[in-house]
Amino acid sequence: MSSLDKRISELSPKKLARLMQKLNKTQEKEVVRPPIRAQERSDASLPLSFAQQRLWFLNELEPENTIYNLPAAVHLQGKLHVEALEQSLQEIVRRHESLRTTFASLQGQATQVIAPTSSVVLPIEDIQHLATEAQAERTYQVIVQEQQRAFDLEHGPLIRALLIRQGPEDHILVLTIHHIVSDGWSMGVLTRELAELYTAYSAGKPSPLKDLVLQYADYALWQRQWLQGEVLEQHMAYWKRQLGQNLLPLELPTDHPRPATQSYHGLHQPIEIPAALIEKLKIVGQQQGATLFMTLLSAFKILLYRYSQQEDIVIGTPIANRTQAEIEDLIGFFVNTLVLRTDLGGNPSFRELVKRVREVTLEAYTHQDIPFEHIVEMLQPERDLSRSPLFQVMFVLQNTPGQDFTLGDLKLAPMIVENDSTKFDLMLQLVETEQGVFGNFEYSTDLFDVATIERMVGHFQQLLESIAANPDQSIATLALITPPERQQLLGWNTIQTEYAPDLCLHQRFEQQVVAHGDAEAILFEEQRLTYTELNQRANQVAHYLRQQGIGAETLVGLSVERSPEMLIGILGILKAGGAYVPLDPAIPEDRLTFILADAQVAVILTQQHIQARFAQFEGEIICLDEQERFTPSSTENPPTEIKPESLAYVIYTSGSTGKPKGVLVTHNNIMRLFKATQHWYNFTADDVWTLFHSYAFDFSVWEIWGPLLYGGKLVVVPYWMSRSPQDLHAEMLRTGVTILNQTPSAFRLLQQTILASDRQEKLALRLIFFGGEALEFQSLGPWFERFGDQQPQLVNMYGITETSVHTTYRPVIRQDLKAGLISNIGCAFPDLCLLVLDQYKQPVPIGVIGELYVGGAGVARGYLRRDELTAERFMADPLNMQPEIMFYRSGDLVRYQQNGDLEYIGRIDTQVKIRGHRIELGEIESILIKHVSIQDCVVVAREIGAEQQRLVAYIVVSHEDLENATLQEYLQSYLPEYMVPALFVRMDSLPLTANGKVDRRALPAPDKNTLVDARRYVEPRTPVEKIIASIWEQVLGVERVGLNDNFFALGGDSILSIQIVALINQNSLHVTAKQLFQYQTVATLAAVAQVVEAGTVREAEQGRWLVAYPSHRSNSAFLSICQCNRIIGTRQYSCVCNRRSTPIY
Repeated sequence: MSSLDKRISELSPKKLARLMQKLNKTQEKEVVRPPIRAQERSDASLPLSFAQQRLWFLNELEPENTIYNLPAAVHLQGKLHVEALEQSLQEIVRRHESLRTTFASLQGQATQVIAPTSSVVLPIEDIQHLATEAQAERTYQVIVQEQQRAFDLEHGPLIRALLIRQGPEDHILVLTIHHIVSDGWSMGVLTRELAELYTAYSAGKPSPLKDLVLQYADYALWQRQWLQGEVLEQHMAYWKRQLGQNLLPLELPTDHPRPATQSYHGLHQPIEIPAALIEKLKIVGQQQGATLFMTLLSAFKILLYRYSQQEDIVIGTPIANRTQAEIEDLIGFFVNTLVLRTDLGGNPSFRELVKRVREVTLEAYTHQDIPFEHIVEMLQPERDLSRSPLFQVMFVLQNTPGQDFTLGDLKLAPMIVENDSTKFDLMLQLVETEQGVFGNFEYSTDLFDVATIERMVGHFQQLLESIAANPDQSIATLALITPPERQQLLGWNTIQTEYAPDLCLHQRFEQQVVAHGDAEAILFEEQRLTYTELNQRANQVAHYLRQQGIGAETLVGLSVERSPEMLIGILGILKAGGAYVPLDPAIPEDRLTFILADAQVAVILTQQHIQARFAQFEGEIICLDEQERFTPSSTENPPTEIKPESLAYVIYTSGSTGKPKGVLVTHNNIMRLFKATQHWYNFTADDVWTLFHSYAFDFSVWEIWGPLLYGGKLVVVPYWMSRSPQDLHAEMLRTGVTILNQTPSAFRLLQQTILASDRQEKLALRLIFFGGEALEFQSLGPWFERFGDQQPQLVNMYGITETSVHTTYRPVIRQDLKAGLISNIGCAFPDLCLLVLDQYKQPVPIGVIGELYVGGAGVARGYLRRDELTAERFMADPLNMQPEIMFYRSGDLVRYQQNGDLEYIGRIDTQVKIRGHRIELGEIESILIKHVSIQDCVVVAREIGAEQQRLVAYIVVSHEDLENATLQEYLQSYLPEYMVPALFVRMDSLPLTANGKVDRRALPAPDKNTLVDARRYVEPRTPVEKIIASIWEQVLGVERVGLNDNFFALGGDSILSIQIVALINQNSLHVTAKQLFQYQTVATLAAVAQVVEAGTVREAEQGRWLVAYPSHRSNSAFLSICQCNRIIGTRQYSCVCNRRSTPIY
């Protein structure tokens, strides 16, 4: 590192910014700030600054909200002169106009009113009489009460002081100031002046402070005059280049679904970084010419990248923004926020990333004068009440040496004022001291649990250690997981038991024939076969096939309808040593042709009425219902010439390329499946199973061998019955079914039927297994209400064809619904190993989403004749810890929960992105299915006309009078606006595939007869609706506003909303600004508008209002920017642009 780089790395952010401005050699002209001068006060009122206007607007939305109170408390020990303290506070208020400012509203426009004088009262709460413990409790109560007491911005004062007397020489001074007139830097100014004034006044001396030459209003007027024209354009051009393209929200994995609107509930988790580690990190940063801020920021961005797996990381950071000495001693709202966007793509080393972060940071310092509000207004990001605009995570490092202040002879001790709120998803606040770096992770409790943030703190500390040890390592491989967590994950990922089956499937079946020969094995409508009869007929087929040359691992096609012949054919093929290839008679011709060509079967077993489909087949066709063909063959068991490792079947699954792929599954794969689960479910000869699914769907393997390996009965469900929940229910009662297997989609229909049935017979069910698709736990609520969660036991099974039907299990109980679980798939079978890895095959921490890799005895052999794809998806242990184990890369996204269970997120290749937001459709469906009138639903993203993708909900409703607007309002109360479907299509039932899953391809395209589009023009009907629509038309400059038009979609913003509310309230109606943000259409706002005087609501007419407002945004206000140490964040209702809310810092 050069000496110049070292000197640069040691500069403060302020000096760095000044250096960058001098060294800026781009085509932009050098920025020269004119001096700030005191200006004449031509009026008693002044327009607000940008930042003040934002806070004023937020106060209009929620007048009682105290999130922007700046609290401070200091413990004073020694003899206190109360009069001198009060006089000092009075003098500070006199010196600083900002502390004498209030804010009035005139026709929806805010004005700043500076009072010529303002008195400060210092009330005293005397608690000397209380015991020590009671004093501490009361002190805490008082401080919290002061912090949570709202200010009146219109009448003031906006600074409060309170003295708590704990003893004659023991006091606590509590100061609370509204952020609209102060900031963190200002609090330092106030403290310094208070110390100097108190020292003088308590000694009977006059004020030692010189009068201020400038005031905050001077700065606001100066900035408005300077930040315009070419200066403004130069700065804005940079921010547009930096932030204007493809700026996506940071999607950190959360413990709870993101609420539709932020509540700002938050907590803090402390973090300490030892001085020794900080020194190592400083050296790493200095080698790249970077400051500690840049180095820690780089590490923090890696943490976010590893959590979110997004390479484009955008965070906010505050900057003092007092670039001129004239304003350093002012109390006021100056803080600005820089948006730092860094590309982490290409898996760079940490050193390379620091260079990127350094470059971005220095450029941002150069352009720090532009108010954050200006940037939001220019970019116009989409309005989203669930998160802050442009960035959702904040980073703060304070490295200014602390100053020790004294009040005369008093001993001072600052007190930490706890804060249970936050403005962002996550904020890392750090302070550099000689002992190291200290701080906390501030987080939204709406999104994260404390355990998650505790782990995050550990991950960040581990990451810093890894960086210090090897900064040349790539950011994807830097150690993140702590040693204890790694041990925990290894415990979950270790194979617990290994099963070594010594029999093939048909051999185990033959044992049941010996034990239960006269027991019913198969029941199909009125046809019944005992174990002996089934075995004998299968043996005849097997001997016949051997005569045709079928031997070990020969592939044999099987195309039969649901019937006893299906089971006879499967057993016959296996007994002959072959492997069956299911060819469902219902599959399309093209798929059938492809499978036959790919599998290269020489023989097909079928039925006479189906064989015409194989007219072009050149091999041998054998009809299983031609019994005379097999009569000469022996009924004895043929000798087995294969081993458990031999192939049992090849099931074709859909491929991402559009071509099906055949999965090679062995006898051993299935035999160990039942050995691994028997201790949980205790399958016996008394069990009655259903074969509900197509034998071309691997769920059928579980259904077939569950009874046949244990002497139970298999009820073969005809296809027509599988699509008739009423008939299936009747069959279950008739046959005494004890074990049912269902996809969640099919079960929802069956559940509705059973719950609505008036039949008196009781179901014999003891187990219901779910599989094939994600289970929404909330959909089971009605079932638990009727039957409880013990009899039958409901079990969620996750599996993949390539890992032999089932991989994980999770018993579902009623408590799971209260816990808000979406799709918990539980833990691995004892003989399997599950890894959750990122795109670089690195383990992800608990709670972080990754791809599931399944290893162990359940992993299939591979794909038939697809060597390249097999090598891509089937592999040795990616972590090289168990090299003898084969793993399958699933393509499914999951994450570990704290107890070791896995939560299923969705497929990697089916994630939906709407308007830049990554969306899991299952989350929307889980909320929608909770609605009392929704019986079934599925949500998809579809191209509608020439527009971008839009969310469409297909619903089955129980009440025809359910309005789509009601559904949208219901969803808006749980989900962010961008996750609420734009269209709803009503159906009698959802289409299902042959496997019982929702057939998304069969969902009809929305048309004008089936959808309700919120954007379709609907004429306002009632007088209230017409008044609101007419006001919108005039203020927004829109020719025609319909009943379902959205205020923000039409160009509305926070400033215009105040004008809208003012005009509505002048028309004998009452609405609040908050209501306008909650109810954004004419229809919904009219529904909550209150009529002030009965009979005074009249038809809206053009030009009715006294005050006319232009349709464009007013440019007459004098605006300024703001700054502070303490970070104050976003209120989601605010909107400086026409679509999005704006944070204040």
